[in-house]
Order: sequence, then C-alpha cells, then structure tokens
Amino acid sequence: MAGRKTILLSNFIAPDSRDPRLNIKSRYRMLVDGKSVDAASGRTIDRVSPGHAGVVVGTWPEASADDVRLAIAAARRAFDTGPWPRMSGAERSRLMFKVADLILAHQEELALAESLEVGKPIAQARGEIGFCADLWSYAAGQARALEGQSHNNIGDDRLGLVLREPVGVVGIITPWNFPFIIASERVPWAIGAGCTVVLKPSEFTSGTSIRMAELAREAGIPDGVFNVVTGYGDPAGQVLAEDPGVDMVAFTGSVRVGTRLGEIAARSVKRVGLELGGKGPQIVFADADLDAAADGIAYGVYHNAGQCCISGSRLLVEESIRDALMERLLDISRKVTFGDPLNERTRIGAMISEAHAQKVHSYVEAGVAAGAELLLGGERVGREAGLYYAPTVFAGVTPDMSIAREEIFGPVLSTLTFRTAEEAVAMANATEFGLSASVWSTNLENALQSIRRIRAGRCWINSVIDGTPELPIGGYKKSGLGRELGRYGFDEYSQFKGVHVTLGRPAPWFA
Repeated sequence: MAGRKTILLSNFIAPDSRDPRLNIKSRYRMLVDGKSVDAASGRTIDRVSPGHAGVVVGTWPEASADDVRLAIAAARRAFDTGPWPRMSGAERSRLMFKVADLILAHQEELALAESLEVGKPIAQARGEIGFCADLWSYAAGQARALEGQSHNNIGDDRLGLVLREPVGVVGIITPWNFPFIIASERVPWAIGAGCTVVLKPSEFTSGTSIRMAELAREAGIPDGVFNVVTGYGDPAGQVLAEDPGVDMVAFTGSVRVGTRLGEIAARSVKRVGLELGGKGPQIVFADADLDAAADGIAYGVYHNAGQCCISGSRLLVEESIRDALMERLLDISRKVTFGDPLNERTRIGAMISEAHAQKVHSYVEAGVAAGAELLLGGERVGREAGLYYAPTVFAGVTPDMSIAREEIFGPVLSTLTFRTAEEAVAMANATEFGLSASVWSTNLENALQSIRRIRAGRCWINSVIDGTPELPIGGYKKSGLGRELGRYGFDEYSQFKGVHVTLGRPAPWFA
C-alpha cells in the first residue's frame, strides 16, 4: 500500500487556496415564468466546492412543493395559452440558435461554475460547455424539420394524416455529474418539439442550469417556456411526478429513484423517460491496438473521476493479452494527473461529496475482502484539501463480486478475462444494466458482431464515451426507458395523432 501511495502522490496536484477564481461565491435565483425568484420560505442551499475544502462557490433557493407548483402552473399556462407551441418551427429554431450562441459567448463563465460545483477539471468543463452549444444548435436546426406523415393509398375517397404534436409540460430532473450536458440533451429537444419545461437540477450543482435558463430568457424564449426550480428531490423532484399539470417526466439518475418516480407517474399514466445506472463493459480482443485500447480504457473509467453513468468500469480482456494490456494501462494510471479542478493539467478531479467518497471506498474494501487483487490506488488522497480518490485498478475479479456487478461511480476499474467472443458477450450481458459498451478490435466483423449481441443502448467500437447530437442515447434493461438526441429525441417529446379525412360524401350507414 505504501508503494502505491508514493507513486500516486507524485501525480496529485494540490488545490491552490489562493486562486482568485475561488472567490466566485455566486448567488443564484430560480427562474419561474420569466422572472428570477427566491423560494417563498427564503431558505437557501450553499454549495461547498468538492475540490476545495470549506469554500462556498454557489448559493441557490431551496424550493418547497408550493414553489415547484408555481413553476408548473407557469409552464402549463405557457403551453395551453402561450405563443410557444403555436410558433412555426422556423421561429422556435431562430430563438434556439440564439441560445447556442449565448452559451458559447459565456463558455468560460459556465465552465468555471461547472468545475467548482462538480469538482471536474476546468479543461473538461470547458469542452463540455462547447459541446452543449452544439447540442442546442443541432436541436435548433431540426426543430424546423419536424414532420408527420400522409397516407394517400388508403382509398380514393380517403386520406390519412399523422400529426406530430408536443406532449405538453415536461418535468426534467437532472443529476449532479453532468448538469449542463444532461440538461442540454433534453431541454432543447423538448422545447424544440413545442413543449414547455420545468427543470429541477441536483441540489449539489444547480448554478449552471439556472444560467442556462437565464440565457434562454435573454435569447427571447417566451416566459414560462423554460423554468428552473432548485432544491432537494423530496419535495421538489417528487412534485413533478405527482402533479397532474405535468404531462411527462424525464429523469436521469439512480435506478432506485428512477423506479420510484416511475411508480408515482404511473398512477396518473404520465409518460416517463428514464436514463438510469450503468456498468459499462470494455471488451478488448487480442487483435486490438493495445496502446489505443489502454488509453481509451483509462479515459473510460477515470473520466469525471468515474462519476459517469456510461463509465467503462468493467474491463473484459482476452486472456492471451491480459499482461501486455495491463502493463500499458497501469503505466498510464500511475502517470495521470489528478487533483485541483482549476489546474489546466488535471485530468481527474474531485468526488461530489464526502458521503459518495466513502461509498466508493466501501466498494474498494469489499473488492479486497472478496479476494480481488488491488494493483493500484484504493485510497483517498489530499483529504485536507478536497474530496479526492486515487485511480484504482483491480485484477482477479470474478463476475459474482460486487465490484463486477454494481455501479461504483468512482475511478475504480474491475478487470476480468475471457477466451472466446461468445464468452465476452455473455459476460458483458451478465448484468441488470445495459446503458453502454465498448469493443476494442481491429477485426471490424468481430467488433460489429459483438456489438450487435450486446444489450446496451450506447456503444462504441475502438473508442469510449464519445458522442454526437445526431445519434440516440438510452438504455436497455434497468438502465432506462426512451431515447434522447438525434431525430429520436423529438419523438420522445411528441404525441402522434392519426387523422382520417373522408373526401366526398361517405356511404350511409342507415339508409
């Protein structure tokens, strides 16, 4: 253990308490019906940066159930009587493009807030904000291309139409790990389809979501179309699932909470979209480019300190190349920089909270107790400065161990071996999750056939955690329901109405 600690500490970048950017201490207000408002109670939530012990970087309102109901009522009015659902696609598109431009204009401000609130590296946050502008731009372009169908072959005296209509008021509940991205994967598609939205971000990371809505207001999105309420899941999030004024709930987060929200929504037959947990496999075949695979595996498990639902946290490696791949992977893991989120060289930032850091460590302890071999890491570092966990690699993992089955949500890699492609696919599918998967192979047929048999909604060949607005995302099994992004994302927020048109006088039923 001492040897690992010495090696990893050499790559730990301690936070600089004198950094002037730590003086941000932003005070946010909710956005309801186009107005910036506090909670009626006046209560607030202070966010202490997980990467800088004791430093408050943001304060936002703690909404009550009544505060959330006011936002729902505003979204309901905006949908039922407001201009947004009645605008042409071209009009909505023009305003959404303005939001994308404003996001880019405020990229550095938003990246800093995201870095401080989440604890992620500033360079990563900056890239994410740029990607979000692209998400808004794609959705803006598609908003004027949405269409239904016509059926001209159902008879000389009949015409069939399929009308696409917005689903209505959408409650969107987002988690703390990628607050700006996950909101940008949903809000533009919902409002692009003509819906109105009430967004409830995590109580840990609400600042950038509020800023997104403020930029939308600045762009000219009408009042009540995009509302943001802040606070805890109970009551703020739960009200969105319960209130009859909400037509749909889109939730991203844990299986436990997602299942609960789905049960509540089902009582009123409310539409639900869920993106839940994952335990993504990274399958490496013997013919893979091992240098590229090792680099991708490291990125896949350490990205955002492993706090990523599509993290490649299960390494399934062909037995004949195990040692060669692990040598490369461990070399990267020993050298990767982690620590201060505001340092441009940092690649792995902080854990979101003390409780979560303890949870991650409990999984590591469980892995050791179960007999897995801890090759690297397995400990917290710089506890006096922030919530940091060292890059951690396990070998000798068996499928029955908790570190092979359960979502750890930390920078912890579990390594298993296989001998055949059939065995690899079976191991990849031997989980209740099905959110993501990667295959590393220079044999395209083998890679594609493996991907086709893996039950996961977001897959990569020779890469990991890649994304583009054009391709859908979503889960199989307990990883969720529905699809976001691409053309499919607009279907998620649309209703389809079949219309039979009779041409001429119909034949009488009663003559």
